[in-house]
Amino acid sequence: MSDHAIKRVVVVGGGSAGWLTAGLIASEHNAKSASGVQVTVIESPKIPPLGVGEGTWPSMRLTLSKIGVSETDFIRECDVSFKQGIKFVGWVTGEEGDYYYHPLELPRGFNQIDLVRPWQKIRNKVPFADAICFQNALCERGLAPKQLATPEYAAVANYAYHFSSVKLGQFLAKHCAENLGVKHIVDDVTEVKATERGDITSLSTTYNGDVEGDLFVDCSGNKALLLGGHYGIPYVSKSHIIFNDTALAVQVPYPSPDSPIASHTIATAQPSGWIWDIGLPSRRGVGYVYSSDYVDTESVEKQLRNYLSQTVESKVIDDLVFRKISYETGHRSEFWHKNCVAVGMSAGFVEPLEATALVMIEASARMISDELPANRDVMDIVAKRFNDRISYYWKTTIDFIKLQYVLSKRRDTAYWRDSVREDSVPDSLKELLRLWRRQVPNKYDFPLAEEMLPAASWQYILYGMGFITENRETGTRSDLQNDFDHYVKEAREIALRYSKHLPSNRELIRKIHQMGLPKV
Repeated sequence: MSDHAIKRVVVVGGGSAGWLTAGLIASEHNAKSASGVQVTVIESPKIPPLGVGEGTWPSMRLTLSKIGVSETDFIRECDVSFKQGIKFVGWVTGEEGDYYYHPLELPRGFNQIDLVRPWQKIRNKVPFADAICFQNALCERGLAPKQLATPEYAAVANYAYHFSSVKLGQFLAKHCAENLGVKHIVDDVTEVKATERGDITSLSTTYNGDVEGDLFVDCSGNKALLLGGHYGIPYVSKSHIIFNDTALAVQVPYPSPDSPIASHTIATAQPSGWIWDIGLPSRRGVGYVYSSDYVDTESVEKQLRNYLSQTVESKVIDDLVFRKISYETGHRSEFWHKNCVAVGMSAGFVEPLEATALVMIEASARMISDELPANRDVMDIVAKRFNDRISYYWKTTIDFIKLQYVLSKRRDTAYWRDSVREDSVPDSLKELLRLWRRQVPNKYDFPLAEEMLPAASWQYILYGMGFITENRETGTRSDLQNDFDHYVKEAREIALRYSKHLPSNRELIRKIHQMGLPKV
């Protein structure tokens, strides 16, 4: 086995996790060639996709480009709109006018100076992101992040996507099979066959016999058919940190085909959770994420209907179908075991507050492809590195999401009061908050060359939520204020210039459907 070359990768499960993983491996390891790595996806015909709107990080542009997807085709076929950030409404105090942005564009001058200390002198006048980033203004105006003449995947303002997860899975399945040489088997796995040392050798299926492989990727969702079901790798619950365990989702039609499409995700805090609102070209995807320990589904549906009544006629709301989705926040204690590695919900799940699900899939799939072991002898070394890194990503992701709850000043319900209980806050986050009282988050807090959540994102959340870092005047550069004023002015001028020339989100999407984007 030590010399056994890794030439056959079998992915169990389709969806976003399965097809993105298969696509990256197939494209980078020449699955179309007889000398390349053979990639097979086994997808059950019995498991329906969730089908709610999803959001990505900007990294998805690189991922899709890597696997050879045309951005024009992706936009046309997956009900795609552009996303430029997240607007958090009601998270700080819950009072009228309480909102802040987490934009996708870096603050102006972020890599040149400390922006926080001079900003704190005007913190009561201008929100942090508004002062040093132009993207909030684009979002408030419903503008697109580029023009029709801008090539595929290029940007005027950094952007990600909103899309239909059902259509994405179908689109990627077709692309991977037709263009990348991925073998697609629609069948159910009935048995896992393994050697005495524990490595999986093949998967038995109902109609296609045994499917042999050298590396098996578990993308079977929360069933975790291989890593959980076969190997019994335990699931480590994090529900004592992030309380939410249920979502009530609904697809909402627009009043008219020309209705504006929001250029950002809207996350609105509620008495026992929060509501996501994602604008796709054909509809809005809306859902209430909540903890069943604090509220019942009937009350949640009532609050969700009340939220929708602000923008949707009552007769339309009456006809909507609400779907309940239950989950447990947490992840596997190990992600790569023997010759099996989990990606997506098989590995873990955390609420969609910051759209981290897909970026975790991308990070995992990219590392599997980049580090694909040459043979079985080195696989355990790669597996250890993978486990270490993905464990770190999960820890920082959970800290990042918990940060929004910890910093909230809301005390109107038991849900919000309990969210700041000391025993619900990870020690790692407590340590960072203690440090950040004295110094601004920076690159040394997040040491990996490829951090999933950069320091700028932590700053947007911290100071958007009203956190204060004590200013230290000693040793501060005398020209720091001048530099800060320059970047504030620059952000304001860019916002004004772009606002004059960028089309609306709806307008650009319509033009892409008609004419397409230029190729690079």
